[in-house]
Amino acid sequence: MRIIYLQDPGHGWFIVPASLVRELGCTPTRYSYLDRDADLAYLEEDCDAAPFIAALRRSGIEPQIVSHHVNGDAACRSLPRWN
Repeated sequence: MRIIYLQDPGHGWFIVPASLVRELGCTPTRYSYLDRDADLAYLEEDCDAAPFIAALRRSGIEPQIVSHHVNGDAACRSLPRWN
């Protein structure tokens, strides 16, 4: 599974299917964002990404993480928080 690790000058997020986050039983903090229309979760790098990756691996899926850096604020900052 390919996961984009989005980074801006201030922070980073792992972009993953929101339905998969729910399916794996992960509960992101308020530091993650949710794009309901695209069914994408932007999991905060410090608290939320590691438990998701661990759950993914326990389910037999090995992630392929691809970094993507943007200058300026990442667009996900304008999305609603996960909770």
